[in-house]
Amino acid sequence: MGPYYLAVDIGASSGRHVLGWMEDGKLQIEEMYRFENGMEPQDGVLCWDMERLFGEILEGMRRCKEAGKIPVSMGIDTWAVDFVLLDKDGRILGKTAGYRDSRTEGMDQVVYQTISPEKLYARTGIQKQIFNTIYQLTAVKEKEPEVLDQAETFLMIPDYFHYRLTGVKKQEYTNATTTQLVNAETGAWDKELIGQLGFPEKLFGPLSMPGTVVGELLPEMKEQVGFSCQVVLPATHDTGSAVLAVPSNEENVLYISSGTWSLMGTERKAADCSPESMAANFTNEGGYGFRYRYLKNIMGLWMIQSVRREFPEKYSYQEICTRASKETIPSLVDCNDGRFLAPESMIKEVQEACRESGQPVPQSPWEIAAVIYNSLARCYGETAREIEALTGCRYDSIHVVGGGANADYLNELTAACTGRRVLAGPTEATAIGNLAAQMIQGGVFDGVSEARECIYRSFAIRVYEAEVQAGD
Repeated sequence: MGPYYLAVDIGASSGRHVLGWMEDGKLQIEEMYRFENGMEPQDGVLCWDMERLFGEILEGMRRCKEAGKIPVSMGIDTWAVDFVLLDKDGRILGKTAGYRDSRTEGMDQVVYQTISPEKLYARTGIQKQIFNTIYQLTAVKEKEPEVLDQAETFLMIPDYFHYRLTGVKKQEYTNATTTQLVNAETGAWDKELIGQLGFPEKLFGPLSMPGTVVGELLPEMKEQVGFSCQVVLPATHDTGSAVLAVPSNEENVLYISSGTWSLMGTERKAADCSPESMAANFTNEGGYGFRYRYLKNIMGLWMIQSVRREFPEKYSYQEICTRASKETIPSLVDCNDGRFLAPESMIKEVQEACRESGQPVPQSPWEIAAVIYNSLARCYGETAREIEALTGCRYDSIHVVGGGANADYLNELTAACTGRRVLAGPTEATAIGNLAAQMIQGGVFDGVSEARECIYRSFAIRVYEAEVQAGD
């Protein structure tokens, strides 16, 4: 077996180390290590524990050594928008705040004093979300100007971990586009915009594409994990990696990268920065090979994850999904309402939203879950119709990748609400897309098309048929 490649995929709630290799013409994967993740309050700010996370990265690599499965390369992907600022010695300045922290409240209005929302979208093509990096950096500039003054380097979270491993600073393209500071036409930092906003231009260097070799492990890292390997950039934005693993080479494909967030969209060759696209709140994030991930951010399984933590017993997601499917409560909520971003109690927030709109208020865990699942599926249906209207294309099927591919009830509802066939899988799409980028660089695949064909052959895909096709 081998050679082995290692994907370190860190999401907002958990991380995993996944080894990949080819065997009998199929891509094989093995999870070597898994760990918990989450934001923790520090002096009133929701933060990531960067030292603990880096320790988990090293521990997972040691597990590969212990198993005698040493990768030839590795790469790290994470969630988007969050970053670190480093001083001249490469040390983190200030706190590593997470995107659910409230420090960005009102920062959009500060940005709009410099550039209107319409002009900002026309330049970047990025959906307005109050936690975008542009608003986080504005919060630093407004509230902690001394931190920005001392900063010598800006790195997104996975770029920082790659730097810790190799001593080399690279700014990867797909994650950089989520900052709302990259020009959608040029695919490079919008230096004019950055200057207008008062951010130091020196923080923003050349962007590197997935497949770029960062470097070898530093000697001290090699000593800690017991081996050396290359570090290769995947699409470091986890959704960028997940979309690379969508197992289809069809021209017009809809996908839902279903996890903590649901990212629903299609791949395009050019960005759509039109007023119509902005009004529908779509985003043009960078993808592998300068493709554009034209998609909408939907709250996703964060709502289910949150209510599960509040349930009196620790039910499995499968049990929650199965028992919710037996409920008949008709109530629906707007999954994209900001009230669901970080409520003190998701259960109470869902109940209150139903109460305010005059709908039946869910009481049992299964009714609450049913309201969330049905609301997500309804949102998917609306989004599918919006994409067709904006692109002028017809999409007959939807590929669901990521953890949500296991949610049978949600996939059934999605097929019903969208009127389209749903193909679910692979579940570890982000890690698989991470591996695919490394394996393309390593010569295992000659490009994206061959990688996707292999992924389709290698992993189980479940099909959910819609009884009535949209438009029939």
